[in-house]
Amino acid sequence: MNPEEYLDALLTLPNIDDELIPQVSRDGRWVAWTWFHTGPTTDVFVAPTDGSTPPIRLTNTNQNTFLISWTPNSRAVIVEQDKDGNERAQLFRVDLAKPLEMIPLTEAEPNYFIRGGSLHPREKWLVYGANVHPESGVETEETWIYRQDLDSGERVPLAHPKKGGYTVPKLNAQGTHILYTRNDLHPAGQQIWLVDIDGKDDRELFNFGDAVKTFAVWHPDGQRALVLTETPTHRKLGIWELGSADLRWLIDDPARDIQTAFVPAGCNEAIVVENQQGRVRCSFLDIKQGNETSISIVEGNLIPLAPMPDGKWVGFYYSARQPGDIVRFERENPEPEKFVSLTQVWERTTLSRDQLAPAEDFRWHSSDGLPVHGWLYRPSVKARGTIVYVHGGPSYHSPDYLNAQIQFFVRQGFNVLDPNYRGSTGYGLPFREAILEDGWGGREQDDIRTGIETLIEAGIAQQRKVGITGTSYGGYSSWWAITHFPTEIAAAAAPICGMTDLVVDYETTRPDIRPYSEEMMGGTPSQIPGRYYDRSPLHFVQNIQGKLLIVQGGQDPNVTPKNVDTVVKALDMHGIAYELLNFEHEGHGIHKVENQRTLYLRLVEFFERAFS
Repeated sequence: MNPEEYLDALLTLPNIDDELIPQVSRDGRWVAWTWFHTGPTTDVFVAPTDGSTPPIRLTNTNQNTFLISWTPNSRAVIVEQDKDGNERAQLFRVDLAKPLEMIPLTEAEPNYFIRGGSLHPREKWLVYGANVHPESGVETEETWIYRQDLDSGERVPLAHPKKGGYTVPKLNAQGTHILYTRNDLHPAGQQIWLVDIDGKDDRELFNFGDAVKTFAVWHPDGQRALVLTETPTHRKLGIWELGSADLRWLIDDPARDIQTAFVPAGCNEAIVVENQQGRVRCSFLDIKQGNETSISIVEGNLIPLAPMPDGKWVGFYYSARQPGDIVRFERENPEPEKFVSLTQVWERTTLSRDQLAPAEDFRWHSSDGLPVHGWLYRPSVKARGTIVYVHGGPSYHSPDYLNAQIQFFVRQGFNVLDPNYRGSTGYGLPFREAILEDGWGGREQDDIRTGIETLIEAGIAQQRKVGITGTSYGGYSSWWAITHFPTEIAAAAAPICGMTDLVVDYETTRPDIRPYSEEMMGGTPSQIPGRYYDRSPLHFVQNIQGKLLIVQGGQDPNVTPKNVDTVVKALDMHGIAYELLNFEHEGHGIHKVENQRTLYLRLVEFFERAFS
């Protein structure tokens, strides 16, 4: 294949995002998921868990559509759709009996952000979060918890957090109570609250400290909930019963890095999901007896989703050479070669696993001696240069996962380093929290720089033939590198939707994200103006000597275009050359297939020129 043919094959290879876990219906008969690269935008599909028929397309639109939840009767799903990535979503119902028919549940193009969307068992109410005032209709900083009448459209406020924050309300099976989060006490904290469906009893349920994050998810019986909370060294997992003040701890082990846990419908065990050096590892936990059985898998990542009547399980399986797939597997013997695909993904592509580069473990020590891990991808021919792909977040980690952008870079002859710098999840709570010691623009940037230096010392990368790119915090890190690293280390940068002025970013970002900036930086711009100034790449653009390509989504509500407007003025003032690629109909990241095609080809051409 020539480069464009290979890229077209990558961009038509269906994939499931590692953070958008497929959902099994309550009756266990169906599994639904959000599928990328099945058309010009993202759409929602469903398949029977017994594998009796191929996947069924539920939506087919020209805007990205995402799965939100199943209806209680397992006959329909709730999906959301925004316009051009502006994240101001509308909720719809799609019945399995009427695929492609999207029934609107909320208003189109709202002036606020909706979080979640759960249909009440009586099917007369919809529960969600929205940062809109119940009387004036004006957008607010804080996210209210609402119950909307689907007949009249009346929106009844059930709970009102005092401060902004990202909260997705969770309705129990009986439709009597809602779990939701607040961070009223500290930007780094998250407490669990419980409100009844009438909004009469709204109370704090779990608070383990102002700055401690706690998470909760309902048991399928609707009477219990799994609770995950932080300690100074790790997260511990417990179970709580509605109406009780007691919380029974199930796992409290500093050696464990538990990310989440849930109980599938029709199951007496919890699925415990944890990370081990950037890889997902899961176990079955008997809630009553406390017995735990780990899942042993040699290659890739496997997350069990639900048990089947025949004794097999349905799970989510993925790796760098395996697009996200939903598979049937044997619990006692989860061998990938025996998995049965419910998506039939390999039947939808001309690519094979041999045409995809594996993710190799790569380790080094940072400037202060901290061990750092990342993924190294290598071409089959002599490398033309090295591209550092920095993940966003920063509270996220790059997993062993098929990334089309990385695969295209490798196919075009570039090494790719995907570093999981301090602040990343996947390596324990202390590693994630380490970024808070300095704030953004601290030693996590040293982690990236020393990773590049280690590649050069190992003879894998060459000086002046290293470029850096990434989206969101990866874009910020690209800006940081091109304004602070010598050209021997970073000869070129292509920041995508990256912050340039942290004050502008704080003032213009989504209101639910502002507390995250405060947590990461250690305060607001008015409280610590010096740190916000020093950590903003905007103030160091005069140092740029390498090549620069700026990429931005015109509808981005997270890192808004004002970040670009501000930095372009500074670049022009200092006479710094740059290229600008703006996608007017994209949001936070470039997601539409036609735009990804344009971007990936442009990035390869840009780095080729920079390294020549």
